[in-house]
Amino acid sequence: MGSFERLKTKHGEPVLLLFADFLSLALANSIYYYIRVHSGLFRVIAVPDFWGPLITLSIFVMFVFWFWGLYRYSRLHSRFDEFATIAKASTVAIIILFFAIFFDDATNGRIPHFRLLIVIYWALIVLFAGGMRVVLRTVQRNLLIKGFGLQNALIVGAGKRAVDVYNLTLKYKALGYRPVGFVRIKEVSGDILPAPIVAEVNQLETAIKNSDAQEIIIALEENEREGLFDILSRMNGENVSVKMVPDLYDAVSGQARVSQLYGFPLIEVMPQIMQPWEEATKRTIDVLFSLAVLVVGLPLWFIIALVLKLESRGSAIYKQDRVGKDGKTFTLYKFRSMYQNAEKITGPTWADKNDSRITRLGRILRKLHLDEVPQFINVLKGDMSLVGPRPERPFFVEQLAKEIPLYKRRLKVKPGITGWAQIKHSYDQSIDDVKIKLQYDLFYIENMSLRMDFKIALNTVIHMLSGKGHA
Repeated sequence: MGSFERLKTKHGEPVLLLFADFLSLALANSIYYYIRVHSGLFRVIAVPDFWGPLITLSIFVMFVFWFWGLYRYSRLHSRFDEFATIAKASTVAIIILFFAIFFDDATNGRIPHFRLLIVIYWALIVLFAGGMRVVLRTVQRNLLIKGFGLQNALIVGAGKRAVDVYNLTLKYKALGYRPVGFVRIKEVSGDILPAPIVAEVNQLETAIKNSDAQEIIIALEENEREGLFDILSRMNGENVSVKMVPDLYDAVSGQARVSQLYGFPLIEVMPQIMQPWEEATKRTIDVLFSLAVLVVGLPLWFIIALVLKLESRGSAIYKQDRVGKDGKTFTLYKFRSMYQNAEKITGPTWADKNDSRITRLGRILRKLHLDEVPQFINVLKGDMSLVGPRPERPFFVEQLAKEIPLYKRRLKVKPGITGWAQIKHSYDQSIDDVKIKLQYDLFYIENMSLRMDFKIALNTVIHMLSGKGHA
């Protein structure tokens, strides 16, 4: 499958699902209209319009489906899980419609048997939309079993586990894998492999491009596990899905989650965690909260800037290049807490607890974390979020990526003003601090949710009020 075919498949499935959902929801709305208006089962005070509500309600429910992640591209779906998700999303859609449109009529008795009508409408949506998904996934699974739409997969490893995985991918074709060969970690002697060795592990990136692999399955032996982090670090810039056998899960605890795929024993590494509705909500909260902080606190920010100018030479706002999501460099803003040109002689250095370069006001700002306030501008611009791994300077990113496997995985999400690592650990003063904080960052990325963001935000406020910032 070429890059064009891959792109067509990736966007073609969501388009198909949108079309199928619209048809099924239009059918559900048509049957509901007949039951409500023409069946004679319910009293009709006034005959409502047909086409307007049908189109509007169908699009609204599809919008809720989108928020629930039901149009996210994925090769494999459990039909039962997808049907259950349809039921959950439909329930939310019905509740919203009830309070937005029908609440007043229902409570005042203007729509007789309203509760029964709501249940009928919900059941029709679930039955038709969920049923359509089951049909589509059944057809998709049968096509995969017959060899249509398979994706190229490289198996990293060349031992017994790798051979077992190879045989299982052939047995369970519904997984959608076409194993094209093995990537060898070490010299293997003994049994002849059922597929060719296409590369050594240090040629993995080249092998991915040459074989047009979309899936990487890691199946290492016990004596090869020390190379796992090196393999994962090579996947940072590759547009591939990475999975591994369960035996290796404890080696990357906090960076992987179990994935139920037709009972096939694999674990997906670094999947996208947040649903689209959560991502949209997170961004909305980022924008609204940042605007509130910047506008409400404007007099205080003006006073801080004025005092900084009076205390020492230089701009009140300090600008510095930082590395953001997907390795993109952006300009980060802070209230200047050091004397002007503090790093001109020393160059980039770790923060020090008793740093002589920090001004008197800067020390206070750091303790209260008020030096971070201008970063709300970065949040508004979309470079940062309120919660996420702290952005680091390009110099340190390149240095740390060489010394710490998986360091660049923290660049898979937007950096934040505060984060799980910030409330669990102190400022970076050494490479050991960075390693500890990386574990917290990876844990956050794996478990990203609005609930966790609120927890981090609450702990950050408590941390600020206690004056425990690093001065």
